[in-house]
Amino acid sequence: MEQLQTIDGLLLAKMMRAGAASLRAQEQTINDLNVFPIPDGDTGSNMLLTALGGVEKCGDGVGPVSEVARHISDGMLLSARGNSGVILSQIFDGIADGFRGLETADCAALAHALQCGTEHAYQAVMEPAEGTILTVMRCAAEYAAAQNAATPEALCRDFLAEARRTLEHTPELLPVLKKAGVVDSGGAGLVCIAEGMLDVLTGTEAGEDAVSAPA
Repeated sequence: MEQLQTIDGLLLAKMMRAGAASLRAQEQTINDLNVFPIPDGDTGSNMLLTALGGVEKCGDGVGPVSEVARHISDGMLLSARGNSGVILSQIFDGIADGFRGLETADCAALAHALQCGTEHAYQAVMEPAEGTILTVMRCAAEYAAAQNAATPEALCRDFLAEARRTLEHTPELLPVLKKAGVVDSGGAGLVCIAEGMLDVLTGTEAGEDAVSAPA
C-alpha cells in the first residue's frame, strides 16, 4: 500500500484522538512513575485531561492542517493541568505555530513543526530541567529531522524510536529518577501519545474514535 506523503486536518484530528486513547490506556502506569518535580502521582491524569481538551476542540478535523492544529492547541492550553500538562500544551502550541498557513503538511513541514514545539516548550519553562519531557521531545524532534525521512510515517517512526531511547536515559540525567528507579513520567506520557499517533499512520490504531473530552 502506498504511504501517505502529507498530513491533512482530518488525519491530524484522527492522530490526536489516537494519541489521547493511547495515553488513557497508560494513565495509571504514568501516574505511578510520577516522582518529579513533585511525587503526587497525577502526571498521567493531568496529561490526559490536557490532551482531551485538544480532542474536543479539533472536532472532526475538517479544514486545513494549520487550522486543526490551532484548534488542538487552543483546547489543550485551556485544559492544561499540572506541570506536565502545561508543557504538553506548549509543545502543541509550538507545533501549531510550525504549521501556520499550511493546507497539508509534508515531511519537511512536520519536522519543522516538531522542532517549533520543542523550542516553544523550552521557552515557556523558567528553569528547564533535563531528563524530563522537554529532553524527550527535543532529542526525538532533532533526531527525526536529521533522518530525512521520505514519508510522515517514517518520520514519526524515527521520532518515536528516539523518544523511547531518550526516555530510558532520563534516570541518568535526573538523579531523583535514578534514586526512585523510574523513567520520567512526562516523557513516558509523550511516548504514549506518539505511539497512538503513529498507529494511525500505520493503520493499526484501535478505539481512538471512542475518545472524547469530559463533559
